[in-house]
Amino acid sequence: MKKLFIIFLCSLAVCSNAQNRQENKVTEKFFPDPKIEINTPAFQKKKGFTGYSEMMTFINAQLSKHADVMNLSFIGKSQKGKEIPLILLNRKSNGSEQKIKVWIQASLHGDEPGSTEGVLYLLDKLLNDSNYSYLLNKLEIAIIPMANIDGAEMLERTAANGLDLNRDQTKLIIPESIILKKAFSDFMADVAIDFHEYQPYRKDYSQFGDYGAVPGFDAMFMYSGNLNVPKSLREYTKSRFVSNAAKLLDENKLTHHDYFTTDKVLGAVQINQGSASARSSATSYALANTISSLIEIRGVGLGRTSLKRRVQSIFLIAYSYMKTAYDNADEVKAEINKAVANPNPEVVAKSSIPVEKEKLKMIDLDTNKETDFDVNLGDAWKSKAVLTRKRPTAYILMPDQTILVEKLKILGLEVTELKKTTELEVENYIISEYQKDSEEDEGVFRQDVKVKTAIIKRSFPAGTFVVSLNQRKSNLAVEVLEPEAPNSFVSFSILKTDLNKELPVYRYVGNSNL
Repeated sequence: MKKLFIIFLCSLAVCSNAQNRQENKVTEKFFPDPKIEINTPAFQKKKGFTGYSEMMTFINAQLSKHADVMNLSFIGKSQKGKEIPLILLNRKSNGSEQKIKVWIQASLHGDEPGSTEGVLYLLDKLLNDSNYSYLLNKLEIAIIPMANIDGAEMLERTAANGLDLNRDQTKLIIPESIILKKAFSDFMADVAIDFHEYQPYRKDYSQFGDYGAVPGFDAMFMYSGNLNVPKSLREYTKSRFVSNAAKLLDENKLTHHDYFTTDKVLGAVQINQGSASARSSATSYALANTISSLIEIRGVGLGRTSLKRRVQSIFLIAYSYMKTAYDNADEVKAEINKAVANPNPEVVAKSSIPVEKEKLKMIDLDTNKETDFDVNLGDAWKSKAVLTRKRPTAYILMPDQTILVEKLKILGLEVTELKKTTELEVENYIISEYQKDSEEDEGVFRQDVKVKTAIIKRSFPAGTFVVSLNQRKSNLAVEVLEPEAPNSFVSFSILKTDLNKELPVYRYVGNSNL
């Protein structure tokens, strides 16, 4: 009957007395706070986290002292009218060397306040501590300290309209998503880090051991396993950036693991490790040929427990990624250029993740000891292609597809237009199987399709849109325009269709640019 204890410790991220007692034991042994001083707003009070007005006061205080290297702008407003700040750190250089651009984002989910706190601590260190401010000599750093302001003010995961910003990276139907994605696209980041916090007490973990279990990791790394991200870039992200950050955490006695979460398959808990989904920032950024990671810090549902430790973890990972970029600037540029110049010859419309029996180390809540549990684990880094097509030279969209074109431009893709009526040999898509969900999912009714393709000749009028794949962010076009892809415009019903319909999107497979 012990498992009744795990029904479950936390409800709606509000901890019960039972969880508090259990968490105190876990914290004392595995997650004690470090002895460091942090002067961000939350640490100037005994309760709560940094609110929007406190954050802006803190940022403006830094700006008043460091206007020579710090710029503050507002990229748009939240649904409740709060201005979204973007901080740019850039020290003027006498040399002609092009700086590495680093994008750092926090609080995309509003119930993950430690991420904002960690990023503000990072800002303080970059501006006021010479041990870290040297990074500005080679790096240009953009910081979004509170991406989901309305959610953060209420300590709620979603935006004000109840939708999840990290499920909206390709469909782009939430106002904040559009604002954030446009700012990211305009910045043209070489390295991107999105800081989150994860919930250690989950109902699914109650099935491990007699008393349930919790992950025993300060930080978990998500870096894309999407097969449309060039393999060289995926491997470089892992071997250089993730590896260096893991070493620094080890040196500071902080624990880490590749990111995982749970799912139910035929009633049994399955561990899903990593991600290949373009709906999430880690993969969306990587598809833009950016060295990208989403970092999950242990924190959701824990209040201020281990807050200093959470902030320290965020700071060290951010510092490691920046130092790695600083120390390997030429190499970073070369790796990105190689990924852009050598795209995969085939695009992957669908992939699958094999599930294998593995051991997973977690903290057993009965013994308060780290224990290996047998799990069914699907690892996105082992993804296999299921449906591939030859990479086209370009995608062609009919002139009435202005909504799709607007979203493509927000994603950072260049779109041109035919200046006159042109006959082209193209590959079309005909819907051969069609199913539409009866329940809404994150603001849309999803479509699941299969298509037949054929080579045809067609006359396209002036004003027809052309998306060349000879551009840096071309892999994003693959993800949103191949109709069977799970995060495509068709899948999300941005482009509505039906059985036997021809899509108003075509694949141009000719050798010449249009």
